[in-house]
Amino acid sequence: MFQWLESSQLSAWVRTDLFGWPVALTLHALGTAIVVGLIIVISLRLLGLFELIPYRSLSRLFPIIWFGIALQFLSGFVLWMTKATRYVADGAFLLKVALIIAGIVLTYYFSATMNREAESWDAKGAVSSQAVRYIAAILVIWCAVVIAGRLTGYLGAIG
Repeated sequence: MFQWLESSQLSAWVRTDLFGWPVALTLHALGTAIVVGLIIVISLRLLGLFELIPYRSLSRLFPIIWFGIALQFLSGFVLWMTKATRYVADGAFLLKVALIIAGIVLTYYFSATMNREAESWDAKGAVSSQAVRYIAAILVIWCAVVIAGRLTGYLGAIG
C-alpha cells in the first residue's frame, strides 16, 4: 500500500514538479505557524501577559487553530506519501505523530474547558492553576511536534 501511495500521480507531482514540494512544505509550515503561534498567544495570556485581552475572547482563536491543524494534516499527508515506506520506519516521525495525537486531544479538551470556564476566569481576574498546567503541557507538546518534525527532516536525510 505504501508503494502505491509513493507511485501515485500526486506523489510524483510533489516529488518532481518545480513547485510540488515547496508548495506542500509551505502549506505545512503555515499550518504549524498558525497552531503553535496561537497556542503561544493563549499560553502567554493564561500565564498573566496581555491583561487587556479577556479570557473569553481567546475562545475565538480555536477555530483558527483547528484550521491550522487541518492544513497541517492535509499537507503533511501529501509530504508523507512521497516517502511513506521510509517514514513508517522513522522513529522521529513516529514520535511526531504520537505528539500530534496528544496535542490534538489536549487542545480539544482545553478548548472545551476554556469555553466552560473563561467567564469565571474573567470575573476572578485569574486562571486556575490546573488550567495553567494544562496550557503549559499543550505548549510543550506542540513545541515538541515542531522539534520532532525538524528531526524527521534532518535525520531522514542521513539515512
